[in-house]
Amino acid sequence: MIHRPSRREVVKTAASLTVAGALGPRGATRALAEAAPQTSHIDALLREATNAGEVPGVVALAATDNGTFYEGAFGRRRLGEAATMTRDTVFGVASMVKLITSVAALQLIEQNKLSLDAPVPDIDPAIGAPQVLDGFDAKGVPQLRPAKRPLTLHHLLTHTSGFAYRLWDAKAVRYANAIERLPPAKRKAAPRTPLMFEPGDRWQYGTSIDWVGRIVETVSGDPLDVYFRNNIFDPLGMKDTSFVLSPRQYARQASVHRRGPDGSLTAEPLEPMAKRQASAPRSFSGGGGIYSTAPDYLTLIRALLGGGALDGARILRPETVVLMGQNQIGDVDVGVLKTTVPLLSNDVDLCPGVTCKWGFGHMINMRAMAGGRGGGSMTWGGLLNTYYWIDPGKRIAAVFMTQVLPFADGRALRLYRQFERGVYAAV
Repeated sequence: MIHRPSRREVVKTAASLTVAGALGPRGATRALAEAAPQTSHIDALLREATNAGEVPGVVALAATDNGTFYEGAFGRRRLGEAATMTRDTVFGVASMVKLITSVAALQLIEQNKLSLDAPVPDIDPAIGAPQVLDGFDAKGVPQLRPAKRPLTLHHLLTHTSGFAYRLWDAKAVRYANAIERLPPAKRKAAPRTPLMFEPGDRWQYGTSIDWVGRIVETVSGDPLDVYFRNNIFDPLGMKDTSFVLSPRQYARQASVHRRGPDGSLTAEPLEPMAKRQASAPRSFSGGGGIYSTAPDYLTLIRALLGGGALDGARILRPETVVLMGQNQIGDVDVGVLKTTVPLLSNDVDLCPGVTCKWGFGHMINMRAMAGGRGGGSMTWGGLLNTYYWIDPGKRIAAVFMTQVLPFADGRALRLYRQFERGVYAAV
C-alpha cells in the first residue's frame, strides 16, 4: 500500500525541515571553510580520475543543513582543449528536469488547480482516452484496446502510467517498427504513444513527465520555461538553469564525450551558437532538454532537503515535500532498465542489490547504501551521466556532473559512488 504519513508524522518532519531550510549563505561559506581538511580525500579521488581519463571532467558539490560543505571541479570541459571545469560550467542535465516538472505539478496541486487522483485533464487523446498495447497478431500487427482505468497525475508522476521510452523497452520498439509497416491510413490512425500496460500495474520509466509538462502549461496558462522561471528558478536564484542558453552560458558549456569500446573518450562537436539560436525550439519538454550548473541544481535539492524552502524562498509546503519522499507505488518495484540502444545507454541499475521505489520526482532506495546514503534517500540522473541524491535522514544533498555517453557509464558511476562514500566519510 502507498504510505500516507499521519498528521503527527507530517508535522514533526515538516518542522525539522523548515528549521533546516532557514539557514542562509553565510552558513554555506562557513561550512566550506570548516570542512576543507576533511574533504581533501574527495579532491584527490576526483583529480586522479580526471587525470587518468576516467571522465573528461567533473563538478561535484555536497551540502548539509549548514550549507555547502564540498565543492570540487576537475578536468576539462572538452578533452584536447584548454578550458578547465569550473563550478559554473554548464551541463546538459536531460532527465533531471523531471524533478523540476514534478515540483511544478505539485505546486498546482497545492493551489487546488490539479488533483493527484482524478483523471488527468483531457488535453490529448493519448492521455484522455489512452490505448493499451495488448500484443501482436500472427502477422505482427499491434493489438490495442482502451485502458480499463483512467490515467491520473499520480500514475504520471510515478511512472506507473504505462508510457515507456523506446530506449529501455523492447516492446515499445517493436510497436514503433510495426506501425511503420502499416498502410498509410492505418498508420496515421494508430496512436504514436500507447500504454505498454494498464495504468498502475507496473513501473516503467518513460514519457510520463513529458505529459506532466504539457498539463502544467495547460493549467497554468504559461509556457513551461516561463512557469519554471517565475515559480522555481527566480525565487531560488537559479540563474543558470534554462532550456535555451545565452551566449555567456554557451561559453561555459561542457562538451559531450562518447565512450569507445576500448574505454577511450571522444569529444562530440558543440553546435555553433548562431545555428543553435536559429533552430531554438518554441516549446519545451517536461522530460528532458534542459541545461544547468552544479550550484544551481544543488540549490533546488537543498530547498527540498529544507522542506521546500531555502534562504527565505518557499517553492513547496513541507508536507508536500514529505510526500515526495514516500513510496508512492506500493508493492510495485522500480526495475532495472534494459537498454535497446547500447550507444546511448547501458542497462541502468543505480542502486544494485537494493529494492527501490518511486515517490514524486525521485527514485527511493529502501535501505542504506554501503558507506553512503541512508535508506529512504531520493535520487535520479540525466542521460549524460549527471546525478543527484537527497538524504533526508542524514541531512545531506549532493550533485555530480560530467558529460559522457552512454548513460549509466561504468566508470562515471564508479566515480560517483566513490564521491558519495567520500562525502559520508567527511561528515
